[in-house]
Amino acid sequence: MSWIAVAIGGALGSVARHAVNLELGHRFERSVPYATLVVNIVGCLVIGLLAGLVAGGRLRRWTTVRTFRFVGVLGGFTTFSSFGLETVTVGHGGNHQAAMWNIVGQVGLGVGGVWLGFYLAL
Repeated sequence: MSWIAVAIGGALGSVARHAVNLELGHRFERSVPYATLVVNIVGCLVIGLLAGLVAGGRLRRWTTVRTFRFVGVLGGFTTFSSFGLETVTVGHGGNHQAAMWNIVGQVGLGVGGVWLGFYLAL
């Protein structure tokens, strides 16, 4: 059942991301970097709110529903929100050095990977 939740949620998140891309592309005559910024900020805000509600006991931890929301919808919308939540969770647990290295590694190696892939394709 969790695979179906991820698939449906991912489809909805991807469609929402595409809608933001189209809307901001129309408004600003280009979507990058505005759409990426918007989906990353919105996705991080939503995942933070949901995680806070779960942690505070105000939102039940139904595995399939949680998977639908976190992995499916938000994963399809932006994986940056997962990166943000994981970084905050590690830092909140007291391991600030690991949180910092997660930021440096994910952003630095991610951008480096894009650069390397682009260079190799030329």
